[in-house]
Amino acid sequence: MDDLLQKVLDAYGGLDRWHSFSTLAVKSATGGRFWATKGIPENHGWGNVTIHTGNEFTSIAPYDAPNHRMTFVPDRVAIEDTDRRIVGELVNPREAFSGYGQYAYWDLLHRAYFNGYALWTYLTTPFLLARDGVQVTEISPWYEDGEVWRVLNVVLPPSLASHSAVQQFYFGPDYLLRRQDYHLELSGGARVAHYVSDFVVVQGLRFPTRRHAYHRGADGQPDRNQLLVWVRFTDFHLS
Repeated sequence: MDDLLQKVLDAYGGLDRWHSFSTLAVKSATGGRFWATKGIPENHGWGNVTIHTGNEFTSIAPYDAPNHRMTFVPDRVAIEDTDRRIVGELVNPREAFSGYGQYAYWDLLHRAYFNGYALWTYLTTPFLLARDGVQVTEISPWYEDGEVWRVLNVVLPPSLASHSAVQQFYFGPDYLLRRQDYHLELSGGARVAHYVSDFVVVQGLRFPTRRHAYHRGADGQPDRNQLLVWVRFTDFHLS
């Protein structure tokens, strides 16, 4: 295992502890100007999010309506009512974004797919970097906020749904994540610099509770005047 990744995993509570749990439940809220570009009104309400730690699965309830629940896996996303009747679904959902540019509007199922993989990625970082098939390489350090951040270039396998196959993860001197860079493939490949902060310790594992995603220039610098998305997490529980 990469030496930097091992130090990161230890700083977050350790891979063994992570593997001792099968589910993580949190409350999450989000907003930001990105949603308007997709024709989606901002909704700052809190949703109940459950993910699996061992496989890419996300559930959110309520979703769009008080009696609706969304479930996501990489090859299917569905919205059901409380009687388990399907309100809508997409099979092979990534294909539904074919030809979609940066300002193309999304429907409810497009948003559900995005929410599903994004929240799973955020909540399983950095442990997902130790999964089979994930390629991790340390690259040149980055200087920001008066610190030297060590950087892992990550190549995700096709079996994992995420913003882009290639991403960069920046870690501070305490080995906690500071920033995550990616291209938003579902939205014309837009460049994003995504910052995390305000960590809490839950059952021996560390999680950031605040995320802010900004447009990123070709020089790697974030445009702080373009806050695309913010995310808040609270009420973590592992089981």
